[in-house]
Amino acid sequence: MLKNKVVLITGAGSGIGRAVALVCAREGASLLLSDIDEAGTEATAALVREVGNEALVVLADVGVATDCQMLVERCCSHFGRLDVACNNAGISGPSLNTADYPVDDWNHVIQVNLSGVFYGMKYQIEAMLRTGGGAIVNVASILGAVGFATAPAYAAAKHGVVGLTHTAALEYSAQGVRVNAVGPGFIRTPMIEALDNDEATHAMLVAAHPMGRLGEAEEVAELVVWLASARASFVTGAYYPVDGGYLAR
Repeated sequence: MLKNKVVLITGAGSGIGRAVALVCAREGASLLLSDIDEAGTEATAALVREVGNEALVVLADVGVATDCQMLVERCCSHFGRLDVACNNAGISGPSLNTADYPVDDWNHVIQVNLSGVFYGMKYQIEAMLRTGGGAIVNVASILGAVGFATAPAYAAAKHGVVGLTHTAALEYSAQGVRVNAVGPGFIRTPMIEALDNDEATHAMLVAAHPMGRLGEAEEVAELVVWLASARASFVTGAYYPVDGGYLAR
């Protein structure tokens, strides 16, 4: 589905980002992998290279606009173009009610999870327009559609990602740039493992999903790669939950 395509993935050092990288590699893409976690991203790159695909590792903090600009510039200078971007990098922040939430933590979560997507798209879209178009898939969350007690910054940021996705799709789809978002439920990743640390919490998280289990990163990656491919050529401005039925309750 992505043969001869160049794909940029943020948050590629583990979890959903790593899974997206491996599915993209399976589908024939060349990859720019980015994260702040050098060891994790190099490990992802090694897995990509094992299947015979090229992987360039570039460390960057998506919460810094100049880092996001640099990622796109490195991608275009190395590969000659940018066809697909998956804006996946994100952080959870502390679990606290709104009135108790520290301002510094609020600013950090918004900076990475929302501003980071804006910064990425700003430079990714510019590059894609120069070569006739492309596809962007933003990793939002089920919390891009509903609230969640003790996660005010995360929910606000992910709602913002969905709104930004809708807006950019309206602006650029006629010029060949498709923009979509996915909304993972609770997926087995290092972020969730830190939360899912006892039997009672695990049972609560599982019970929230009508399918009766947590999701796997590979299940999110399959949807991301479909949205990035020509098979989704008439899909733009969409928000696709991949949540085991969480939002259907």
